[in-house]
Amino acid sequence: MKNKIIVALDFNSSSRAVEFVDNLDPKLCRLKIGKELFTAAGPNLVETMIKKEFDVFLDLKFHDIPNTVANAVRVAVDLGVWMLNVHISGGSTMMKSAKDAILSHGDCKPILIGVTVLTSISNAELSEIGIDNDLRDQVVKLAKLAHQSGLDGVVCSAEEAKLLRNCMPADFILVTPGIRREQDATGDQKRVITPSQAIRNGSDYLVVGRPITQASSPSAALAAINSEIASV
Repeated sequence: MKNKIIVALDFNSSSRAVEFVDNLDPKLCRLKIGKELFTAAGPNLVETMIKKEFDVFLDLKFHDIPNTVANAVRVAVDLGVWMLNVHISGGSTMMKSAKDAILSHGDCKPILIGVTVLTSISNAELSEIGIDNDLRDQVVKLAKLAHQSGLDGVVCSAEEAKLLRNCMPADFILVTPGIRREQDATGDQKRVITPSQAIRNGSDYLVVGRPITQASSPSAALAAINSEIASV
């Protein structure tokens, strides 16, 4: 079974991130480096984690004019990341430019996914920014646009994973944040679900942050989640 857990390194310094990761086994999880940690530590930390044999999901959600995004993607690919993402709302031209930027790496190219609707956003907040579609309809619309633009998959809530699995190709990758065990606090995530239910809904990879990073024993928490999804 492929390694499905991506641990979100929600830290604000390189030293804290490295100290934490030293207690994890790269055979049991992958890592996500997002805006906070990347801003604090930069590309050197990405390279450090790759040298430790971890697959790295660089979660910077590129969203800019096509040429700028393409250039940023090329730099990310040169770092050796396993996965990276863009905002689908940047449009098809931007996404196609991002896809073109990784093609020269052939079979070694990273997975390129698009962000649908952030898991912190509700229907009411979609309306505030001028989107009148129901949240689920908007997720499907964006996922289809991402696929048409050549992306490998999307980030979505596990609540929408079942919906997308039923209307997207079988090899279209679904990456789901907002994963919480039944005993975990939801924090600022509004659309959350348990690891086992996310897998049942069709998620390929689960992004798990605080339930692991803030656990008294992160390795034990990771093992518990891996055990839970292995039984699905």
